[in-house]
Amino acid sequence: MTQRSWFPIVALIVLSSIWGYTWVLAKEALSMAPPFAFAAQRCIGGALALFVLLKLTGRPIGCAEPRATILIGLVQVAGFMAFQTWALVEGGPGKTSVLIFTMPIWTLVLARIFLGEMIKGAQWLAAILTLVGLLFIIEPWNMQASALSKVLGIVAAMCWSVGTIQVKLLRQKSRVDLVNLTTWQMVVGALPLTMLALWVPEGTTQWSFHYIYLLVFMSVTSTGLCWWLWIYILDRVPAWEASLSVLGTPVIAILSSRLILNETFKYLEIIGILLIGGGLSLLSFIGWLTSRNQEKAG
Repeated sequence: MTQRSWFPIVALIVLSSIWGYTWVLAKEALSMAPPFAFAAQRCIGGALALFVLLKLTGRPIGCAEPRATILIGLVQVAGFMAFQTWALVEGGPGKTSVLIFTMPIWTLVLARIFLGEMIKGAQWLAAILTLVGLLFIIEPWNMQASALSKVLGIVAAMCWSVGTIQVKLLRQKSRVDLVNLTTWQMVVGALPLTMLALWVPEGTTQWSFHYIYLLVFMSVTSTGLCWWLWIYILDRVPAWEASLSVLGTPVIAILSSRLILNETFKYLEIIGILLIGGGLSLLSFIGWLTSRNQEKAG
């Protein structure tokens, strides 16, 4: 397998691992900072880290595609993080947070309409396995959160999905540098989040060395690095496949919270994890076969 074919898989593993573990860190950080302020601080920190990367690697600093970048930043960063945070405030960090990972369902529909992406053959089995596994983890028939929290979680998922399609459409017409695009979408997203944090009365941040450590770690890794990895993956695989693949994130989140917080597993969660793992393995195998056949044909 060539570097071109395996690097997106490595990127996906890193992305899912960091984003999954982020739920545990975010829960701790939110005990020391109000939610909207924390979201704004993460975006600002992520943007600063990415600007440093742009400078060190000699990439262009200026925004290459301002109009498209503004739309992506408002929807995929500001909209997603605002509704995600609001959902957590209304319903807590339990099942409601996992509703965000209904994103692949919306992406499947939007990718078919706007990108003409089709699911074929064994890909259908992978899609069904991952989505059914997600349902077992979410347990929509046993939700304890408020109706408002559920709606907000779904809206956050739709924002992420719309942003995903926007990135794919932009890359079809422009070869804008991916680090540059990620940096400026963070800048755009940070502006309304900062205004929201200042406008909503929600208390003050309890600054400490430990909180600064959490903020820096999450800004650089789960915000800056992971959003760049997400756009990198989107640039190399179909939108629906990338969306299904990222379902490894709630699996990592559940495993991390159970191991660190010493919580027990439910049978349905175990089944869901196995189904998602099977679906992701099948997607990886299909991708490997496709790349191998393309190499032979070339």
